[in-house]
Order: sequence, then C-alpha cells, then structure tokens
Amino acid sequence: MNLTGWIERDGVRLSPTDVERMLSEEPEALTRCGGEFLLTYGDCTARDAFGIMPGPVPPGTICCGGREVARVAPDPAPCTLEEAIVTAVSLRSDEGVVAFSGGVDSALVARLARLPCVAVGLRGSHDVRRAAAAARMMGLDLEIVTPTEDEVAETLARVVRAIPDPTNPLEASIATTLSFVAAWAEERGHTRILAGQGADELFGGYARYLASPDLAAELERDLADHGRQRARDQAVAALHGAYFSMPYLDVRVVRAAQGIPAREKVRGGVRKHPLREIAERHIPAEIARAEKKAMQYGSGIWRAIQRLARDNGYKKSVQGYLTEISRAEHDY
Repeated sequence: MNLTGWIERDGVRLSPTDVERMLSEEPEALTRCGGEFLLTYGDCTARDAFGIMPGPVPPGTICCGGREVARVAPDPAPCTLEEAIVTAVSLRSDEGVVAFSGGVDSALVARLARLPCVAVGLRGSHDVRRAAAAARMMGLDLEIVTPTEDEVAETLARVVRAIPDPTNPLEASIATTLSFVAAWAEERGHTRILAGQGADELFGGYARYLASPDLAAELERDLADHGRQRARDQAVAALHGAYFSMPYLDVRVVRAAQGIPAREKVRGGVRKHPLREIAERHIPAEIARAEKKAMQYGSGIWRAIQRLARDNGYKKSVQGYLTEISRAEHDY
C-alpha cells in the first residue's frame, strides 16, 4: 500500500496502519472516506472525492485492473457552515504551513490551524503590507518571502514547464506566486500547504459576481471548473515535493455552502457575506470585512512579469514572452 496525502472516516483521521486494516477487513469502507489522498494497493488506485490530490485516475474513483470499480463519496453528518469549516481545518492541521495573504479566506484558516504562515510579495507590495499587519493583529507566526525580479524570472521559467497552460498570463502569474510559497515550505521540511482555494467560487468572492445576471449558475460553473485551477496549483507544489491542502473544498464545507442561496452570498455590495460573518467570530472584524486584491496583483508578481516581458522586447504581449520562455524551456 502507498498513501499520498491523508484519509479520514467520519471526522477521524486514519493512520496508514488504520487504512491497511480497513482495506483488509472492510475494503468497501473506502468509498465513504474523506480526505485528500491518492492511494494505491494491489492493482487498485483510489483518489479523493474532489480530486485534490493529483493522480492517474479520475477524482472520486477506485480503479482496479484499469477499470473503475467504485466511487468515493463520503457522506458526513450534516452540520452548520461554521462547524464544517472548523472541522475541515482541524483535520488538516497536524502538519504543514498556511499560505497567508491577510485576506479573509487565509486569515480564517490561519487562525483555526495555528500553523506557521508564509506570505509572498515583492518588497513594498500590497500583500506584504497587508499580511504583516494582519499577522500582528492576530499574533500569527508569519514569514514573508520577498523575491527579487531576477528570482521571479527564474521561477517563471520553471513554472511554465510544469503548468497545464503555460502561455496564459493569468495562469503563469498565479503559479509563479504559489511556487515561492511551495519553495518556502520545502526548505522547512513541510509537504502540506493549507490554502484558501475554493472560497471565491463557493461564497462569491470575485468582483464580477457583483454584476452577475445569474449568480447561482455562474457560481456552479466556476466551482465545476475549479479542477483546472487545482491541477495548476498542485503541479507547482509538486516541483517542491509538496501539495496544497484545501479546507474550503472539504465535502462538509462544500455541502454547507451549496445550501446557502446565491443571493445571500453576494448582497449589499459585499462578496462572500456568509464566510465573513463566520470569520468575524474568529478573527478581527476589520480583517474579516476587508476586500483584497487577487494574489498575482497584490503580490506584485504580475507587474514584475510585465516588466520582464517589456525588457525582453515584448512591450504589448506578455503572452508572447511566455510563449518564448515555454518554447525555450521545452527545447532545452
């Protein structure tokens, strides 16, 4: 048996020995297990329900001998959204670090997890200032990574070899930012990075949701498309022997969030309203209520990539610059 990640059953984490015993005595119980895992045993491979952990089989499947034999569909007891978030973070907090930006998503996870935190941003960037201020207010153990432009260029070259859509400027800038987080975790011997991915799609965090003609449908489409983002993020983490753990994509949290009407998620010009209400009970209200820039902009990484493109003769096309890098890296 080989287990990457972690498995839980009914809110209880299972050790590798527990998993081996379960597979021996009650193998069908695996279909009811949650967690973030890729599990191989005999000629079988199983992957967690949402496909958080990358693997060669579809998300939420158990495949034996090259064919699907069962689905992984955990069904935990119903709970409130707050209970779901607290449980999801607790299950992931025995090891690892938190990718921290000072926004409500990562701040709530950081408060509940009580793990070391890391923020990324060029010196003087919005995210550096915000993360430092939020960490002081919350008493968090925070380290800030401030890459130079040369380091951004080096990391970008590695990232475009790994991500599924390397010439997409948005994808490349996000992946580059996350790569610095994963590198920091690797240097300190951690493999698990708790992050806030999924909160925007579940609770209505993107600015475009404010003007959405059909918010419920748009949230549903965006959550369904989140697998593409996860593939990008995990590809970057894998470069550093790590993975991103996503408590907001725990089955309990997803179920509770989907039970909230879309009109309650974005109202009165406030995005992620239900999450902010819960966060206020755990973190300072000014952090819970504040809006935040997307990581690639707040960190300054996007502007650094734009400057690199201009310096290399691509004054109007970051995509052209990325295409050149991607082509050079693959030729190499």
